[in-house]
Amino acid sequence: MIEPEPAVAAQIFGSRIELARQFTESLGLYGEERGLIGPLEPPRLWSRHILNSAIAAPLFSGRVGDVGSGAGLPGLVLAIARPDVEWVLIEPMERRVAWLTEQAQELGLDNVEVVRSRAEDWKYGPVLDVVTARAVSALRTLVPITAPLVRDGGELILLKGASVANEIEAAEKHLRKFRVSDTRIEVLGEGVLDEPTRVVRGTVRAH
Repeated sequence: MIEPEPAVAAQIFGSRIELARQFTESLGLYGEERGLIGPLEPPRLWSRHILNSAIAAPLFSGRVGDVGSGAGLPGLVLAIARPDVEWVLIEPMERRVAWLTEQAQELGLDNVEVVRSRAEDWKYGPVLDVVTARAVSALRTLVPITAPLVRDGGELILLKGASVANEIEAAEKHLRKFRVSDTRIEVLGEGVLDEPTRVVRGTVRAH
């Protein structure tokens, strides 16, 4: 049973709402059998995953990497919401890569490139304007695999849970080592979403 679409979804996605509906339905119908989401997720798919990702869409610009894109959360959702931004979905698992590629084609998302790779094995250097990730790992593990992908002066915008302040404290050494500065937490969607989205933002400096 897929969660009924919350009224706010159309407001967040605007003219892109039909694509968001199509993607959400596909993920709800096939996500569990394809090993993309757990059995508890379809009844809370919109509120916990789709809108939680989409609310961050205004923060992005340029060429953005989504590390560990998985089911396309947040990468495909953000690509739907922001057709003016170029999205590189970085995912090592073959079946997830197949899903991401299929969905990008079915949804007609010509602003999406899918790269089968672990972030640690990224071979193109620090070329991305922004790197994002959602529910991948703790910040101290995430910073060393995401910051090296970002160009000088680019940004990390990482979607995190409620304990994000503790994660920043635990990652202080890694933030310094990988030259991530101006690290801050932003809370998005308060008063709009049932559960607001927390993001960690930080600027990456090459020197």
